[in-house]
Amino acid sequence: MTSVIRKGFNYFIRWSVFPSTLAAPYPIYGSLRFEKAFKSSDDSKSSDDLNAFSNRSDPSNLSKTTLMSVKNYADASLELHKKYKGKIGIRLKMPVKTKDDLATVYSPGVAAPCEAIRDNPQDVYKYTIKSNTVAVVTDGSAVLGIGNIGAAASIPVMEGKAMLFKKFADIDAFPICLDTQNADEIIRTVRLISPVFGGINLEDISAPRCFEIEEALQDLGIPVFHDDQHGTAVVVFAALINASKVLKKDLNSLKIVINGAGSAGIAIAKLLAGFGGKRPKVKVRDIILCDRKGAIHKGRKDLTKQKEEALKYTNRKHLSGSVHEMLKGADIFIGVSQAGLLTADDIRTMAKDPIVLAMANPVPEIMPEEAYKGGAAIVGTGRSDLPNQVNNVLGFPGIFRGALDARAPRISMDMKLAAAFAIAKFLKNPDREHIIASSLDKKVTKAVAKAVYRQAKKEFGV
Repeated sequence: MTSVIRKGFNYFIRWSVFPSTLAAPYPIYGSLRFEKAFKSSDDSKSSDDLNAFSNRSDPSNLSKTTLMSVKNYADASLELHKKYKGKIGIRLKMPVKTKDDLATVYSPGVAAPCEAIRDNPQDVYKYTIKSNTVAVVTDGSAVLGIGNIGAAASIPVMEGKAMLFKKFADIDAFPICLDTQNADEIIRTVRLISPVFGGINLEDISAPRCFEIEEALQDLGIPVFHDDQHGTAVVVFAALINASKVLKKDLNSLKIVINGAGSAGIAIAKLLAGFGGKRPKVKVRDIILCDRKGAIHKGRKDLTKQKEEALKYTNRKHLSGSVHEMLKGADIFIGVSQAGLLTADDIRTMAKDPIVLAMANPVPEIMPEEAYKGGAAIVGTGRSDLPNQVNNVLGFPGIFRGALDARAPRISMDMKLAAAFAIAKFLKNPDREHIIASSLDKKVTKAVAKAVYRQAKKEFGV
């Protein structure tokens, strides 16, 4: 079982203050930091844990192999979480061995940085953990594919998110799992805890409250970013930039159908349409967004505020019908919805050499072999065991790293676009089975951070 554990979950992080002997190789921000608790020798095996538990709501759709894989990861995860009592912890950055040490890090010496911050509030970035700390905030209402499981049950996922922040961007993140699903209470709580954090990552909060919460917190003065929306959109956009390049197609001129009109689907549509960007390089005009009832169009009386707003940049021809009907003649299908939605026959109705990004996990809207059978030219999924994995871990660590380093007050549309182009450009020679970089390549994070930092400096001059 130990070997299974090490292959499935190679990295654990401890939120910690380092002893002086360990401090040298790592940048230090304030008095706390994270540390890898153990590392397997085979780093390439660690990506499966990112997707193994998503969307398990319909086991009947899973193959025997997939069911066995999920079971193995579930057993390994329970054993590992039990052994380590979670995935993160706190440790010191500096030794506290003598009375002088204690007097320096705590009373009376600690009064000096307190007074400095009181006199100049911006010094909080100089003397504390704020400049490198992100809160991973959830209410447990939309956790992976499990659903509304509440605050306590969501802790393992939020710990995992904190782990990824540390592994890829050296950001100290901490899970804040709130025992409320009232939007006003969440907004107020985030405002009250924000002094200690340099950024807020909203995570696994159901729509439409996620939109309301994120929008209400944009005046906080630090980046507030709902990764389920924007991180997914950034990575999907990057994959499509390269996929259209491989097929020698102009992305702007293609017809795109998106199934799933929740937080991710709407964010993807908005980014592809360039809506809100100052001078977007890509501005797709033919996008149709679908939900369970079919295409989002002006004739529907059941639309949420966010779906109505999406009509500003989608379905300009006011088409109505099911997702299957909308696919006729489409160049691209993007799925952020449910397993087993499409068949090869659906793909055959699309334009020649279509691109299919089927990202429901662990079973996509259509399996790659079925999509290729229907004539797809390029297929991507959210799974790490298949080619062209579209995973938002390529986006959010670098986006926050760049935003924190630039001291950006928020993450703008143009910063997201900069991140998407950085991810796309990182892969020098994309092909049909490699339209996006590996989700385990830390150099992608550096490239994204650099692009986001530059754009933030350009916009905010901070």
